[in-house]
Amino acid sequence: MKIIDVFDFDKTLYKNDSTVDFYFFCLNKKKSILKYFPKQFLGFLLYKLKLKPKEYFKEKFFLFLKSFDNIDKMVSEFWSTRKGNFRNEILEKSNNYKIVISASPEFLLKDICKELGIDYCIATKVDKTTGKSLSKNCKGQEKVKRLNDFISDYKIENFYTDSFSDKPLAMLAKNSYLVKKDKIDEFII
Repeated sequence: MKIIDVFDFDKTLYKNDSTVDFYFFCLNKKKSILKYFPKQFLGFLLYKLKLKPKEYFKEKFFLFLKSFDNIDKMVSEFWSTRKGNFRNEILEKSNNYKIVISASPEFLLKDICKELGIDYCIATKVDKTTGKSLSKNCKGQEKVKRLNDFISDYKIENFYTDSFSDKPLAMLAKNSYLVKKDKIDEFII
């Protein structure tokens, strides 16, 4: 049995929402991505009205990726400007195998997770050239499913999140913590 610590990424290890920050970083580099805003807004509206699933909205949101030739370079540049936005003290407490499970896109998180010393990153799979969803949105119960697909014999020692939507993972952990700004409290189930 593998003893693991599991971390949400956005607003937990990373102080902000990485997807939103990355979008504005890209917008600062290339204002022409605003041409996708009408489709992004329509996708958001249809999702909020419960007429379309989250994956539909994300596909519309990530249309802006088509405007860049080298997304990996953009991701690397983005993270090089964000070094002070991590809660490293949370990671430093862990002596176990570390797994990030996030709804953010895998292409955005995988390299920074390695750099932070995280052993494995599970995230929403998005085609970084087209913005198309390649997996379900990695949120709520889907996080548990994706973790079980990755590893079968495990025990979650510590789990950190900023969201009550992560209750399915919190219920599996020996210790669960809710991160709000710079405060870490027990996640009450």
